[in-house]
Amino acid sequence: MRTLFIGLCLSLTLLPALSQNRAEQLRAKLADPQSEHVFVVSHRGDWRNAPENSLQAIQNCIDMGVDMVEIDLKKTKDGHLVLLHDKTIDRTLTGKGRPEDYTLDELKAMHLRNGAGHKTAHRIPTLREAMLLCKGKILVNIDKGYDYFEDVHAVLEETGTLEQCIIKSSLPYERVKAENGHVLHQVLFMPVIDLDDDEASTIIDGYLEHLPSRYFELVFEEDDEEVLAAIARLRAQGAKIFINSLWPELCGGHDDDRAVERNEPDASWGWIIGQGATFVQTDRPVRLLEYLREQGRHD
Repeated sequence: MRTLFIGLCLSLTLLPALSQNRAEQLRAKLADPQSEHVFVVSHRGDWRNAPENSLQAIQNCIDMGVDMVEIDLKKTKDGHLVLLHDKTIDRTLTGKGRPEDYTLDELKAMHLRNGAGHKTAHRIPTLREAMLLCKGKILVNIDKGYDYFEDVHAVLEETGTLEQCIIKSSLPYERVKAENGHVLHQVLFMPVIDLDDDEASTIIDGYLEHLPSRYFELVFEEDDEEVLAAIARLRAQGAKIFINSLWPELCGGHDDDRAVERNEPDASWGWIIGQGATFVQTDRPVRLLEYLREQGRHD
């Protein structure tokens, strides 16, 4: 009887955690100032093993334990948001031209190409389809989507995924507020700051003053004293830092290839997390997950 009682107590203690889906658990870690969890962000999904920006590329990320998937958006002729990076469909679909010149049905009739340019069985997904797949499972980072801010907000609201998605832009706060102020505070918004820009400090000040959810994506070609000072300043303000390790020009040379091909993960990913980054966007999600788990920085 005593054993049964203890088991019941343990079950009741664990019930809140078990009732949370993974997306809610990740949001809780983001809100916890004591959390040392580093969030792995997979660029365009798992594009090495599935067509970029495809549902399969997203599903692969969910299956491997990635925390956030990055996607890009375009709008069709009949007003649907679809996942697409380029200004044309030439590289990633079996068609030619601009996505806005096709209806959704016309784009759906085409096939997605893989990284080698070959036709696959996969079809272009809508944002709604992608968010329903991600719901409760993974966070989402919308890169090329600011131009459709209101439409994105509507889809997130409809699918119940507002708290899972970050929208971003490199524009100053004043312009974002003027263009989308009526929905800006209803979503998670992250400014992209080019620390090599002379106006970087001024743009940062605008967001620190006005936006309560403090997420900052930082881009920098060199890891000089000014860059390090800017990162330290944002951390002191309690900001969550997002750094891209995709290629050297985005992260002062601390990139994925340095970690994997040159076998210098401490000098690349280690340096980035040493700066206090909460998010690392990568094209090598499997290897980054392995590295962070070895460091005790990912569950």
